[in-house]
Amino acid sequence: MKFGELPQNARQYINGRWDTGVTTGISHNPSDTREVVAEYARADRSQTELAIRAAAEAQPQWGYSTPQRRADVLDQIGSEILARKAELGLLLAREEGKTLPEAVAEVARAGQIFKFFAGEALRTPGESLASIRPGVHVDVSREPVGVVGIIAPWNFPMAIPAWKIAPALAYGNSVIFKPAELVPACGWALAEIISRAALPAGVFNLVMGSGREVGQTLVDSPRVQAISFTGSVATGERILQTAAARRAKVQLEMGGKNPLVVLADADLEQAVDCALQGAYFSTGQRCTASSRLIIEAGVHDAFVARLRQRMASLKVGHAVDRDTQIGPVVDQSQLDENLAWIATAKAEGAEHVVGGELLKRPTPGHYMSPALFLAKPEHRVAREEVFGPIACVLRADNYEHALALANDTPFGLCAGICTTSLKHAMHFKRHAEVGMTMVNLPTAGVDYHVPFGGRKGSSYGPREQGRYAAEFYTTVKTGYMLA
Repeated sequence: MKFGELPQNARQYINGRWDTGVTTGISHNPSDTREVVAEYARADRSQTELAIRAAAEAQPQWGYSTPQRRADVLDQIGSEILARKAELGLLLAREEGKTLPEAVAEVARAGQIFKFFAGEALRTPGESLASIRPGVHVDVSREPVGVVGIIAPWNFPMAIPAWKIAPALAYGNSVIFKPAELVPACGWALAEIISRAALPAGVFNLVMGSGREVGQTLVDSPRVQAISFTGSVATGERILQTAAARRAKVQLEMGGKNPLVVLADADLEQAVDCALQGAYFSTGQRCTASSRLIIEAGVHDAFVARLRQRMASLKVGHAVDRDTQIGPVVDQSQLDENLAWIATAKAEGAEHVVGGELLKRPTPGHYMSPALFLAKPEHRVAREEVFGPIACVLRADNYEHALALANDTPFGLCAGICTTSLKHAMHFKRHAEVGMTMVNLPTAGVDYHVPFGGRKGSSYGPREQGRYAAEFYTTVKTGYMLA
């Protein structure tokens, strides 16, 4: 049976064995809600504790294994993911609603991440330093943290787990992976590949279930030395309070309200394309989405007119249809939230430009047209994260005003600018209060071998991805020895 074709029965993977859960759940295709993608086992606290115990017992053996062994395991995982990217991409598109080309690209990225960290396993950094005392040798080494709890979101169900699991394993940690309940089949498919990669039993565990049961047990357990979470601000803050109180390492990615600044000197077609891709592709369900379009007054009206025209031609439809550019919203709850945001924007006086309507397609699904508003900085739609295909335009008097508007947010994940001015581009890169900047590019779209993360309310703890992942998944030890 191929993952992309038929419903699955997804089970827990604990201590090297596949197991049932205490209850079952079902995931549906958001492009066709009649279709069941998977039935999956849901764990409770006791099963999660079994996984934690197994991970704690297995970690020392894996932590002391050779870098070559860890590299070989990760390379094998990455190779299989890449070899099956079409099949796994179809599964992802069916379960999450991402268009098929985007889904396949995400799976490929997951495979590339595992291969990257296969190399990093062989390059774990360390230092040898001269002591200030004669006859004393000093070395600085990195060791695994121990047991890592990984709580992943639904919007990138292959790539985000990969960029957490791969470095955790590369540096010798054991893992308990909790995927989001909306995408259990994707989590299971990734776990099934990892389960055949010659890892000692207990080094990697898959535990599916609710945040209240599985997630909270991971956060509470003194055996879990580190928690990596991507999701909502409210949940992230609760995790931080609980885990930090017991002195666990915590890494949080919690969203954004990302600005795309368009100056009057910009290539307007290029700027519109950046806005269209950044705000609406992946159905706007990305923490890097350009939800605030800050347009200099001289090109404001022309930009809005061109963007509206381009939006009207977007094809919203079934995720696997060849001509679909934007798939459905992930589920009914998220669709209802999007519609509530549109109602709020209108009630607060934001000018509705286009979109935001429910759409009917040949199959029953969570379809809506991308929406655009003209807003003011105080409107909620311009200040709070809206995780959907909804963006607003803010008018800026000049570059200085645009930069001030860009930084006027409690979030700080990423920010973009469209301009032909090297002076303004360089100034923006330095003064935007974010973790990532883009010049003449969409804000959504990042490489896997460089750091990912933000500032302010968007992120907490060390960066994800690239060599900087070592800061979270390892701990530093300084050794002194009399020569």
